[in-house]
Amino acid sequence: MLVEKNVPLQRLNTFRIVAKAQALVRVQSEDDVLAVLADPQYRAARKFVLGGGSNVVLTGDVKPLVLKVENTGMRLVEDASRATVVESAAGESWHRLVAWTLEQGYPGLENLALIPGTVGAAPVQNIGAYGVELQDRFHSLDAIDLETGVVFTLNAAQCAFGYRDSIFKHGGSLTTLAGDSVGLKDRALILRVRLALPKPWKPVLGYADLERRMQQDACPNPSAQQIFDWVCDIRRAKLPDPAVIGNAGSFFKNPTVTAEQCADIIARDPKVVHYVLDNGTVKLAAGWLIDACGWKGKSVGQAGVYEKQALVLVNRGSGVDGHGATGGEVMTLAKSIQTSVYERFGILLEPEPVVV
Repeated sequence: MLVEKNVPLQRLNTFRIVAKAQALVRVQSEDDVLAVLADPQYRAARKFVLGGGSNVVLTGDVKPLVLKVENTGMRLVEDASRATVVESAAGESWHRLVAWTLEQGYPGLENLALIPGTVGAAPVQNIGAYGVELQDRFHSLDAIDLETGVVFTLNAAQCAFGYRDSIFKHGGSLTTLAGDSVGLKDRALILRVRLALPKPWKPVLGYADLERRMQQDACPNPSAQQIFDWVCDIRRAKLPDPAVIGNAGSFFKNPTVTAEQCADIIARDPKVVHYVLDNGTVKLAAGWLIDACGWKGKSVGQAGVYEKQALVLVNRGSGVDGHGATGGEVMTLAKSIQTSVYERFGILLEPEPVVV
């Protein structure tokens, strides 16, 4: 087992924040995790699992042992009549997996194209875009217990998926249907993820951006590849490329309110962007709320609000030699935005990224 010391993390987080890991181990199989747990120096040490670094804000050097997930490999598990089941190692790029499934003739993930990060991070966040969430295509996953070294499997129900939420984001306070108090935050490292792609394939086209592209391209019955291309085009037009401008994607969750709360907001702000959900509650567009408070294009130090999408916070500096945004600046900006939105709308926005 190789333990790297004082490892620069700037290129290992998409915000391009300058920080170091005091100690880091690259995980290419469960054997690497078992080696950590067998080492008397690191067995009981706090651990931080790092995938693609696309959903994290580093506020300083990372003191827990960083487990950098780098295992790779994708394969077909089963091609049955009702679904195609594929498996990917947690260290694979999520977008690469989406592209690979289409190349193999397995549609179903195309709406989730170009989401940054690794496959292993996808269940943690229950990623979603353009009408599809990970839980809609999830089959099961394998993870390893970071205390015992035991490898275990979870199905969708056991992952307790919610909106940008799962069992992996909670400690011991989450209660299962059976009444058990569980939580796997900082307790497990995801090794492999399996996805079930439904048959027959049906396109998911209920989003305005996709409907607009259907009309523009005069394509009322798009293929999965066409939807993939559209989603990539739309995301590239709206969102900054982390390779060019440091960012962590959508910084805040879209808040959900009651129909009564929404009616009250509409009475004051008739143009508020909102979506009525199946259960009668209403989801508000966090980006619209932030923009309405005048934050688009504003900055705190080198941390700023993206000019094209107020939901995205960016690193306006180079991020080289400490000249970019610090994690402290990012969080100061985020808290200022939260205060503005709360004072105007009575809604507390919840950040998506993990703050370390």
